[in-house]
Amino acid sequence: MPPVNKNHHTGTLTVTTQKNIEQSTWANAGLIILCIRFVQGFIFWGGGSRRFIYAPDKLDPYASQWMANKLQSAMPGALLGVNHLISFLLQHFFLLYAAIILFSLVELVSGIALMAGVFTRVAALITACLSILLMVIFGWEGGTCLDEWTMAVSNLAMGLTIAIAGGGAYSVDHYLMRRFPRLAHKKWFVLCTSGPISQRLLKQVSIGFLVFTMFFTLSTYDYYRGAILSRYHKGPVSPVSFHIDLSDGRLMPDGAATFTAYVDAGTSSQPSHIMRIVLSDMNGNVITDWENKTMRPPFVTIKNSYDYNKINVDTYGLVAPTSAKAVISLTPAKTVNISAGKYQLSLFTVGGQSWSMELSL
Repeated sequence: MPPVNKNHHTGTLTVTTQKNIEQSTWANAGLIILCIRFVQGFIFWGGGSRRFIYAPDKLDPYASQWMANKLQSAMPGALLGVNHLISFLLQHFFLLYAAIILFSLVELVSGIALMAGVFTRVAALITACLSILLMVIFGWEGGTCLDEWTMAVSNLAMGLTIAIAGGGAYSVDHYLMRRFPRLAHKKWFVLCTSGPISQRLLKQVSIGFLVFTMFFTLSTYDYYRGAILSRYHKGPVSPVSFHIDLSDGRLMPDGAATFTAYVDAGTSSQPSHIMRIVLSDMNGNVITDWENKTMRPPFVTIKNSYDYNKINVDTYGLVAPTSAKAVISLTPAKTVNISAGKYQLSLFTVGGQSWSMELSL
């Protein structure tokens, strides 16, 4: 009988024991964040399911709840030039509709995958990327606090944490690795789903995620509110106070005027109401004005840039929701002859706000 190599068996047992310990450790890590995984998954599943199942009007271009309205309302404060991309999509319906469907579908599938623990790490990274996108588009919104910002950074941190820990014991990933042991030895499968990763990789990924999360959180908060690198402020784009940018003004000798109005700040829940428009000389003398009966066709014509949030004529003036942009043409109700020179066109709202621009003839 050949001698038994005790060292060989001892080494095999040690390696096996070490692997079992690693598996147990990562299974427990998944258990620790089980609540986080469920909530993160439910949040994104809820976002997609509301549009596909419970509130289908959000995907109906003819409904008031159509998602394009919300997307347009976020355009003035979108970061990193995304406002230009939104504007392009709003003017190309088929691309817009495809983008909204794709985004909603990704939300739905990644949410279900997280709750079930299917390809957990990939699903978690997808939700983290969606959180960054939502921050870039909607992060500036929130009347009393940065509601959308708070949600986005929280989801980002949750998604990255789940991406490190994986699904743990209660996940489809774990079941597949137990049912098909060979999968546990496939590096790509472990990295995409759940299971142990090397201590070195764990440290590198964890620190990398921390650095990115800190940079993203502090930089966006400082941009929106300050109090990090600058004094506290209300943000470059106000989510509560309306602002109308006036541009491309033209004046005719008969007093007719044309200009572009863009509502580039304000709350999306209520529009601004323009009650009066006044044309005056530089001394403040009124040349002509538009209000009440003259604040409507044929004295006022409006050509909106987008098909969703629009500047429209209302009972008492013009209704101007956030992000609406339009070319407004004014015709005096009475004949007016004006001489060459500089003039001022002013808009007044029911809330007491006013905006002016200089016109030259």
